[in-house]
Amino acid sequence: MGTGHLPLKNLLRRPGRTAALILLTALLAASVFGGSVVVGSLRSGLQSLEARLGADIIVMPSSAESKVSFKNLLLQGTTGAFYMDASVLDEVRGAQGVELAAPQTFLASLKADCCAIKVQIIGIDPGADFTVKPWIEESYSQTLGDMEVAVGCNVTANVGETLKIYEQYTHVVAKLAETGTGLDTAVYCNMETMKRLLAAAEAKGVSHKITSGSDVISAVYVKVKDGYDVGQVNSWLNGHIRKVTAVRARSMFTDVSDSLSGIARAARALIGAVWALALVILLVAFAMMIHERRREFAVLRLLGVSRRGLRGEILTETALCGLAGALVGVGVAALGVFPFTTLIESQMGLPYLTPSVGTLLKLAGGSILATLLVGLLAGAWAAARLSRTDPGTTLREGA
Repeated sequence: MGTGHLPLKNLLRRPGRTAALILLTALLAASVFGGSVVVGSLRSGLQSLEARLGADIIVMPSSAESKVSFKNLLLQGTTGAFYMDASVLDEVRGAQGVELAAPQTFLASLKADCCAIKVQIIGIDPGADFTVKPWIEESYSQTLGDMEVAVGCNVTANVGETLKIYEQYTHVVAKLAETGTGLDTAVYCNMETMKRLLAAAEAKGVSHKITSGSDVISAVYVKVKDGYDVGQVNSWLNGHIRKVTAVRARSMFTDVSDSLSGIARAARALIGAVWALALVILLVAFAMMIHERRREFAVLRLLGVSRRGLRGEILTETALCGLAGALVGVGVAALGVFPFTTLIESQMGLPYLTPSVGTLLKLAGGSILATLLVGLLAGAWAAARLSRTDPGTTLREGA
């Protein structure tokens, strides 16, 4: 006797029970997919930022630490207004073990035409830079000229448009790839453009305590030569150059990696707890279902349905519920995570870059398979219990 039509009919005949099973599997799928996406996005953001940085040491004026968190400067692109004499660059370049030293100058706009909020303006030396220039070259093969800017992906100005900053008109020549950090709202220009913008800011009453006509920089990004110890070079810079603080970039990455590892462990623990809870609840649910439908299964056995056929019916019902729940759970998790990436990033204070579409599809597929596995384990256990039941005894007990 064929039973191929029974699983779907049984599920539709008991919509409440079916909905409960789908809800349980949806909860499992949502926790697995949502947790995996968040942890994966944090890892992608950190890897992206590390690739963009490329520096071993960052040298800043000692006064900078009271104005901005060095960790936020690295992770979120939060710069601020702090300056030191440009002569520091020559001192850093003269230090033993320094291979490359590139200056940057920071300025925060009041409000640019592109945005309703402040944007960070970062001046670089295109001839010396090794951190931002490779990133810009992905979108723009030429050198940034005077009053030309490259903008982060979240700045609404597009290539070819004009961007007004402190009443100065700049020309957008490049739109940069996403990093998942505050650098996505930054504007990059050469040092000559930065001098004009600093002067324009001073003219509008935005004082940066800059001596008129002096050359200033905000930070020096340092790459250490192979064979030299980064820690020793960092200590030498701190000990021999006055009024600066040198910070190892790797130490900040290590702190963030430790935080990320903690988040990942917590996410895995939560997913494991939800998985275990869902499995237990599904086992109980299927045990109750088997008990409720024992006479139905006994009648099917007497009508000629084999034990293998009944097991197949239970596993088919389980697979249908599991697939429906997995699809619902992945969809709900997507709606709960993707529209709020900016909020998640700001709350966690960590780089957050959504993985590629291919990676997301793999995570979704893995979450669906994991959910089906849990459901099939519960269904197989229930089917094994059923196969040990004698149909005649079951019918006599219910007589």
